[in-house]
Amino acid sequence: MKLLQRWLVALGMAVPLCGVQAADYPLATSEQQLVGEVLVLKARYEDTLADLADAHGFGFNEIVAANPGVDPWLPGDGTAITLPGMHILPDAPREGIVINLPEYRMYFYPRDEQRVSTWPVGIGREGWSSPIGQTRVARKEANPSWYPPRSIREEHAAQGEILPAVVPPGPDNPMGPYKMNLALSGYVIHGTNKSFGIGMRVSHGCFRMNNQDVTELFPQVPVGTPVTIVNQPYKLGVMDGKLYLEVHTPLDEHGFPSVLDKQAAIQQLLQERNELVSGFRLDWQKIRDLVFAEEGVPEVIGEPYGQF
Repeated sequence: MKLLQRWLVALGMAVPLCGVQAADYPLATSEQQLVGEVLVLKARYEDTLADLADAHGFGFNEIVAANPGVDPWLPGDGTAITLPGMHILPDAPREGIVINLPEYRMYFYPRDEQRVSTWPVGIGREGWSSPIGQTRVARKEANPSWYPPRSIREEHAAQGEILPAVVPPGPDNPMGPYKMNLALSGYVIHGTNKSFGIGMRVSHGCFRMNNQDVTELFPQVPVGTPVTIVNQPYKLGVMDGKLYLEVHTPLDEHGFPSVLDKQAAIQQLLQERNELVSGFRLDWQKIRDLVFAEEGVPEVIGEPYGQF
Protein backbone atom coordinates (compact mmCIF):
# COMPACT_ATOMS: atom_id res chain seq x y z
CA MET A 1 0.00 0.00 0.00
CA LYS A 2 2.79 2.44 0.85
CA LEU A 3 4.45 1.94 -2.54
CA LEU A 4 1.14 2.54 -4.31
CA GLN A 5 0.55 5.71 -2.30
CA ARG A 6 4.05 7.00 -3.08
CA TRP A 7 3.51 6.28 -6.79
CA LEU A 8 0.17 8.11 -6.80
CA VAL A 9 1.70 11.08 -4.98
CA ALA A 10 4.54 11.23 -7.49
CA LEU A 11 1.94 11.49 -10.25
CA GLY A 12 0.25 14.36 -8.44
CA MET A 13 -2.77 12.26 -7.54
CA ALA A 14 -4.52 11.96 -4.20
CA VAL A 15 -4.80 8.53 -2.64
CA PRO A 16 -7.98 7.04 -1.18
CA LEU A 17 -8.74 8.61 2.21
CA CYS A 18 -8.41 5.38 4.17
CA GLY A 19 -5.56 6.29 6.53
CA VAL A 20 -2.00 5.04 6.36
CA GLN A 21 0.39 3.17 8.57
CA ALA A 22 3.42 4.71 10.20
CA ALA A 23 6.25 6.05 8.14
CA ASP A 24 8.96 3.44 8.78
CA TYR A 25 12.56 4.35 8.05
CA PRO A 26 15.66 2.16 8.23
CA LEU A 27 18.60 3.87 9.93
CA ALA A 28 21.76 3.23 7.95
CA THR A 29 23.89 4.24 10.94
CA SER A 30 23.31 5.17 14.56
CA GLU A 31 24.37 8.71 13.62
CA GLN A 32 21.75 9.27 10.88
CA GLN A 33 19.92 12.50 11.64
CA LEU A 34 17.30 12.96 8.91
CA VAL A 35 14.68 10.58 7.52
CA GLY A 36 11.97 10.77 4.89
CA GLU A 37 11.33 13.20 2.07
CA VAL A 38 9.09 16.13 1.18
CA LEU A 39 6.50 15.34 -1.48
CA VAL A 40 3.99 17.49 -3.35
CA LEU A 41 0.57 16.48 -4.65
CA LYS A 42 -2.29 18.29 -6.40
CA ALA A 43 -5.48 18.70 -4.39
CA ARG A 44 -8.81 17.63 -5.81
CA TYR A 45 -11.76 20.00 -5.62
CA GLU A 46 -13.29 18.13 -2.64
CA ASP A 47 -10.10 17.79 -0.57
CA THR A 48 -9.43 19.61 2.69
CA LEU A 49 -6.06 19.73 4.43
CA ALA A 50 -7.60 17.69 7.26
CA ASP A 51 -8.54 14.96 4.75
CA LEU A 52 -5.10 14.98 3.17
CA ALA A 53 -3.35 14.93 6.55
CA ASP A 54 -5.37 11.89 7.62
CA ALA A 55 -4.82 10.13 4.30
CA HIS A 56 -1.06 10.59 4.28
CA GLY A 57 -0.11 10.18 7.93
CA PHE A 58 0.23 13.80 9.06
CA GLY A 59 -1.28 15.90 11.81
CA PHE A 60 -3.50 18.86 11.05
CA ASN A 61 -1.20 21.57 12.39
CA GLU A 62 1.87 20.27 10.57
CA ILE A 63 0.20 20.11 7.16
CA VAL A 64 -1.29 23.60 7.64
CA ALA A 65 2.11 24.99 8.68
CA ALA A 66 3.77 23.42 5.63
CA ASN A 67 1.26 25.09 3.30
CA PRO A 68 1.12 28.78 4.22
CA GLY A 69 -1.50 30.76 2.35
CA VAL A 70 -3.55 27.67 1.47
CA ASP A 71 -7.15 27.63 2.72
CA PRO A 72 -7.23 24.50 4.93
CA TRP A 73 -10.92 23.88 4.22
CA LEU A 74 -10.95 24.73 0.52
CA PRO A 75 -7.48 24.41 -0.99
CA GLY A 76 -8.90 24.38 -4.51
CA ASP A 77 -8.70 21.87 -7.33
CA GLY A 78 -5.14 21.56 -8.62
CA THR A 79 -3.51 23.43 -5.72
CA ALA A 80 -0.04 22.10 -4.95
CA ILE A 81 0.03 20.67 -1.40
CA THR A 82 3.30 20.04 0.40
CA LEU A 83 3.48 16.82 2.40
CA PRO A 84 6.13 17.51 5.09
CA GLY A 85 7.49 13.98 5.24
CA MET A 86 11.12 14.81 5.99
CA HIS A 87 12.04 14.91 9.66
CA ILE A 88 15.15 15.72 11.66
CA LEU A 89 15.20 13.17 14.46
CA PRO A 90 14.81 14.78 17.90
CA ASP A 91 17.90 15.27 20.03
CA ALA A 92 16.93 12.53 22.50
CA PRO A 93 17.87 8.94 23.39
CA ARG A 94 17.07 6.63 20.50
CA GLU A 95 15.22 4.04 22.50
CA GLY A 96 11.56 3.38 22.91
CA ILE A 97 9.15 6.26 22.38
CA VAL A 98 10.16 9.89 21.86
CA ILE A 99 7.46 12.59 21.63
CA ASN A 100 8.32 16.12 20.50
CA LEU A 101 5.50 18.41 21.65
CA PRO A 102 5.91 21.38 19.23
CA GLU A 103 6.07 18.89 16.37
CA TYR A 104 2.93 17.00 17.50
CA ARG A 105 4.81 13.84 16.52
CA MET A 106 5.92 10.57 18.07
CA TYR A 107 9.02 8.59 17.12
CA PHE A 108 9.45 4.92 18.02
CA TYR A 109 12.79 3.11 18.06
CA PRO A 110 12.22 -0.64 18.39
CA ARG A 111 14.69 -2.42 20.59
CA ASP A 112 17.56 -4.13 18.74
CA GLU A 113 16.40 -2.78 15.36
CA GLN A 114 18.02 -0.12 13.21
CA ARG A 115 14.84 1.71 12.27
CA VAL A 116 12.47 4.41 13.43
CA SER A 117 8.71 4.72 12.97
CA THR A 118 6.79 7.97 13.33
CA TRP A 119 3.18 9.04 13.79
CA PRO A 120 1.33 12.33 14.43
CA VAL A 121 -0.19 12.74 17.89
CA GLY A 122 -2.58 15.08 19.64
CA ILE A 123 -1.24 16.71 22.81
CA GLY A 124 -2.63 18.55 25.84
CA ARG A 125 -4.73 21.66 25.35
CA GLU A 126 -5.21 24.75 27.51
CA GLY A 127 -5.24 23.81 31.17
CA TRP A 128 -4.20 20.22 30.43
CA SER A 129 -0.61 20.55 29.24
CA SER A 130 1.40 17.44 28.41
CA PRO A 131 4.46 16.69 30.59
CA ILE A 132 8.13 16.96 29.64
CA GLY A 133 10.77 14.47 30.79
CA GLN A 134 11.49 10.77 30.92
CA THR A 135 9.10 8.04 31.98
CA ARG A 136 8.10 4.54 30.81
CA VAL A 137 5.12 2.49 29.73
CA ALA A 138 3.72 1.17 33.00
CA ARG A 139 0.64 -0.72 31.79
CA LYS A 140 -1.10 -1.74 28.57
CA GLU A 141 -4.73 -2.51 27.93
CA ALA A 142 -6.76 -3.56 24.90
CA ASN A 143 -10.42 -2.53 24.60
CA PRO A 144 -10.17 -0.28 27.65
CA SER A 145 -13.04 1.21 29.56
CA TRP A 146 -12.80 4.91 30.39
CA TYR A 147 -13.23 6.15 33.93
CA PRO A 148 -13.46 9.93 33.51
CA PRO A 149 -11.90 11.68 36.50
CA ARG A 150 -13.90 14.14 38.52
CA SER A 151 -12.24 17.16 36.90
CA ILE A 152 -13.32 16.04 33.44
CA ARG A 153 -16.85 15.18 34.57
CA GLU A 154 -17.14 18.65 36.09
CA GLU A 155 -15.86 20.25 32.90
CA HIS A 156 -18.46 18.42 30.81
CA ALA A 157 -21.23 19.12 33.36
CA ALA A 158 -20.49 22.85 33.06
CA GLN A 159 -21.24 22.46 29.34
CA GLY A 160 -24.51 20.64 30.04
CA GLU A 161 -23.16 17.15 29.31
CA ILE A 162 -23.35 14.53 32.02
CA LEU A 163 -20.67 11.86 31.73
CA PRO A 164 -21.21 8.41 33.20
CA ALA A 165 -18.79 7.10 35.81
CA VAL A 166 -17.65 4.42 33.33
CA VAL A 167 -17.66 4.48 29.52
CA PRO A 168 -17.39 0.89 28.24
CA PRO A 169 -15.33 -0.14 25.18
CA GLY A 170 -16.91 0.82 21.88
CA PRO A 171 -17.39 3.69 19.44
CA ASP A 172 -18.25 6.19 22.20
CA ASN A 173 -15.09 5.49 24.18
CA PRO A 174 -12.48 8.29 23.80
CA MET A 175 -9.68 5.83 24.63
CA GLY A 176 -10.08 4.01 21.32
CA PRO A 177 -9.10 0.34 20.97
CA TYR A 178 -5.82 0.46 22.94
CA LYS A 179 -4.18 2.47 25.68
CA MET A 180 -0.74 2.53 27.28
CA ASN A 181 -0.51 4.10 30.71
CA LEU A 182 2.69 5.99 31.46
CA ALA A 183 4.42 5.97 34.83
CA LEU A 184 3.12 9.52 35.28
CA SER A 185 -0.18 9.62 37.08
CA GLY A 186 -3.02 10.31 34.66
CA TYR A 187 -1.03 10.33 31.42
CA VAL A 188 -1.83 7.83 28.68
CA ILE A 189 -1.03 7.08 25.03
CA HIS A 190 -4.30 5.98 23.46
CA GLY A 191 -6.54 5.86 20.41
CA THR A 192 -9.59 8.03 19.91
CA ASN A 193 -13.22 8.14 18.82
CA LYS A 194 -12.57 11.56 17.24
CA SER A 195 -9.92 11.42 14.53
CA PHE A 196 -10.02 15.18 14.02
CA GLY A 197 -7.56 16.64 16.47
CA ILE A 198 -4.62 14.39 15.65
CA GLY A 199 -1.64 16.69 15.48
CA MET A 200 -3.33 19.43 17.53
CA ARG A 201 -3.66 20.63 21.13
CA VAL A 202 -6.88 18.83 21.99
CA SER A 203 -6.41 16.27 24.77
CA HIS A 204 -6.56 16.35 28.56
CA GLY A 205 -2.76 16.09 28.67
CA CYS A 206 -2.62 12.60 27.13
CA PHE A 207 -1.25 11.63 23.73
CA ARG A 208 -3.96 10.85 21.20
CA MET A 209 -3.27 8.69 18.14
CA ASN A 210 -5.36 7.57 15.19
CA ASN A 211 -6.85 4.17 15.94
CA GLN A 212 -4.99 2.52 13.07
CA ASP A 213 -1.74 4.04 14.33
CA VAL A 214 -2.14 2.93 17.95
CA THR A 215 -3.16 -0.52 16.68
CA GLU A 216 0.14 -0.70 14.81
CA LEU A 217 2.20 0.58 17.73
CA PHE A 218 0.59 -1.33 20.62
CA PRO A 219 2.00 -4.85 19.98
CA GLN A 220 5.52 -3.47 19.44
CA VAL A 221 5.76 -1.79 22.85
CA PRO A 222 6.47 -3.99 25.88
CA VAL A 223 5.68 -2.80 29.37
CA GLY A 224 8.71 -0.90 30.66
CA THR A 225 9.49 0.72 27.32
CA PRO A 226 11.16 4.11 27.95
CA VAL A 227 9.23 7.22 26.94
CA THR A 228 10.98 10.57 26.47
CA ILE A 229 8.89 13.72 26.05
CA VAL A 230 10.74 16.78 24.74
CA ASN A 231 9.99 20.36 23.74
CA GLN A 232 12.21 20.98 20.71
CA PRO A 233 10.77 23.54 18.28
CA TYR A 234 14.16 23.88 16.56
CA LYS A 235 16.00 20.78 15.36
CA LEU A 236 19.40 20.56 13.65
CA GLY A 237 20.77 17.73 11.56
CA VAL A 238 23.35 16.90 8.91
CA MET A 239 22.62 15.00 5.71
CA ASP A 240 24.85 14.57 2.66
CA GLY A 241 27.38 16.99 4.11
CA LYS A 242 24.87 19.85 4.59
CA LEU A 243 23.41 21.34 7.76
CA TYR A 244 19.61 21.40 8.02
CA LEU A 245 17.26 23.30 10.32
CA GLU A 246 13.63 22.35 11.03
CA VAL A 247 11.44 24.95 12.75
CA HIS A 248 8.09 24.51 14.50
CA THR A 249 6.06 27.01 16.50
CA PRO A 250 7.55 27.00 20.03
CA LEU A 251 5.26 26.00 22.90
CA ASP A 252 5.63 27.20 26.48
CA GLU A 253 5.35 25.00 29.56
CA HIS A 254 1.57 25.32 29.47
CA GLY A 255 1.28 24.23 25.85
CA PHE A 256 0.60 27.73 24.50
CA PRO A 257 2.48 29.20 21.52
CA SER A 258 5.51 30.74 23.19
CA VAL A 259 6.43 34.42 23.21
CA LEU A 260 10.14 33.68 23.64
CA ASP A 261 12.81 35.62 21.74
CA LYS A 262 13.06 33.26 18.79
CA GLN A 263 16.28 34.65 17.37
CA ALA A 264 17.94 34.37 20.78
CA ALA A 265 16.63 30.82 21.14
CA ILE A 266 18.03 29.68 17.79
CA GLN A 267 21.39 31.33 18.51
CA GLN A 268 21.52 29.55 21.86
CA LEU A 269 20.79 26.23 20.13
CA LEU A 270 23.54 26.81 17.58
CA GLN A 271 25.97 27.55 20.41
CA GLU A 272 24.91 24.45 22.35
CA ARG A 273 25.35 22.31 19.21
CA ASN A 274 28.64 23.93 18.24
CA GLU A 275 30.25 20.52 17.70
CA LEU A 276 27.66 19.90 14.97
CA VAL A 277 27.66 23.29 13.26
CA SER A 278 31.29 24.39 13.60
CA GLY A 279 32.31 23.04 10.19
CA PHE A 280 29.59 24.91 8.29
CA ARG A 281 29.23 28.41 6.95
CA LEU A 282 25.78 29.49 8.08
CA ASP A 283 23.22 31.31 5.95
CA TRP A 284 21.80 33.71 8.55
CA GLN A 285 19.14 35.13 6.22
CA LYS A 286 17.86 31.60 5.60
CA ILE A 287 17.86 30.92 9.34
CA ARG A 288 15.85 34.09 10.01
CA ASP A 289 13.38 33.20 7.25
CA LEU A 290 12.84 29.69 8.63
CA VAL A 291 12.43 30.89 12.22
CA PHE A 292 9.86 33.45 11.05
CA ALA A 293 7.92 31.04 8.81
CA GLU A 294 7.73 28.05 11.23
CA GLU A 295 6.72 25.69 8.41
CA GLY A 296 8.19 22.52 9.93
CA VAL A 297 10.08 21.50 6.78
CA PRO A 298 13.87 20.92 7.10
CA GLU A 299 15.94 23.16 4.85
CA VAL A 300 19.66 23.68 4.31
CA ILE A 301 21.16 26.47 6.42
CA GLY A 302 24.82 25.60 6.17
CA GLU A 303 27.35 24.39 3.59
CA PRO A 304 30.86 23.18 4.36
CA TYR A 305 33.50 25.91 4.26
CA GLY A 306 35.00 26.26 0.81
CA GLN A 307 31.79 25.42 -1.09
CA PHE A 308 30.46 28.98 -1.47
